Amino acid sequence: MLDYLASRLAQLLLVLFGVSVVVFIAMHLLPGDVATLLLGDRATAASLARLRHQLGLDQPVLVQYSRFLIGALQGNFGTSLRDNRPAFAEVLAAFPVTLELTLAALALAVAIGVPLGVLAALKEGTWVDTAITTPTLFGVSMPIFWLGLMALLLFSEKLGWLPVGGMMPVGARMARPTGLSIVDAAWSGQPALVWQAVRHLLLPAATLATIPLASITRITRGEMLSSMHLDYVRTARAKGLPEGRVIRAHILRNALIPIVTVIGLQLGLLLSGAVLTETIFSLPGLGRLMVDAILARDYPVVQAGAVFVAAVFVLVNFGVDLCYAMLDPRIRRS
Repeated sequence: MLDYLASRLAQLLLVLFGVSVVVFIAMHLLPGDVATLLLGDRATAASLARLRHQLGLDQPVLVQYSRFLIGALQGNFGTSLRDNRPAFAEVLAAFPVTLELTLAALALAVAIGVPLGVLAALKEGTWVDTAITTPTLFGVSMPIFWLGLMALLLFSEKLGWLPVGGMMPVGARMARPTGLSIVDAAWSGQPALVWQAVRHLLLPAATLATIPLASITRITRGEMLSSMHLDYVRTARAKGLPEGRVIRAHILRNALIPIVTVIGLQLGLLLSGAVLTETIFSLPGLGRLMVDAILARDYPVVQAGAVFVAAVFVLVNFGVDLCYAMLDPRIRRS
């Protein structure tokens, strides 16, 4: 088991090193000059040279990368060119919004997708199977930006059931120790604010959950069907075990590794792909911060955000690998 963990940690560090190289090169390949952007087109050559020296842009590329790597290991990506604040601090401040949105969307997708996939497999070939699998095709194919706008139009504009956007009502006052609206509202001891936080989060989370919900449903159904006709399942039924136990302990458990893989990948993708949802629903999350930073050529924030998202994605995959070892003893032994 320790050898398995050590090999996965080594792969994690190697991936993060590769990400740092890609991010650094990508930032240097972008068109435009940081010094000219900051000082304007009418800046003198002397002032441009002075600013490039202050930013270290006149150093050799290897020197610049080594400074970037050392700073990344220390959590120091420089200062935002727009707000004059530490770039990593801005990323950390925006991340709780994205994390809360992602966890809510994934919770909805798993809570609905896995039972639907199991039910579709148990009712293979019936109208129930068709009624479940057909909408998943629309869920995978439907653009998030269109679905979000239609959801806003229906549930907020026409019906008035849910708020248009934001994380909390305007004027709501409470301490924000975690940055997670629901957790902070519960911490403040105000049930009314908890309900308001849930109402604000429900529509964007449901919108973001459509694609992972469809994927989890289809994968669960397929893996359940693959496991239902194996020899050990027939043996379990022949021994007289209750059907519910056969489904839970033999069929579903054997299908869990591919399902956990999809859930882990969806978590990483949701964390890095919530840009459109945050923009549509006016959520001050990491995706929206990254878009604004790219448009403003705020390179320190872009670099900090890209490395942070990659690190989270890799750590999620590492957690999925640990789940493999817990679910399948053969992986621990190998």
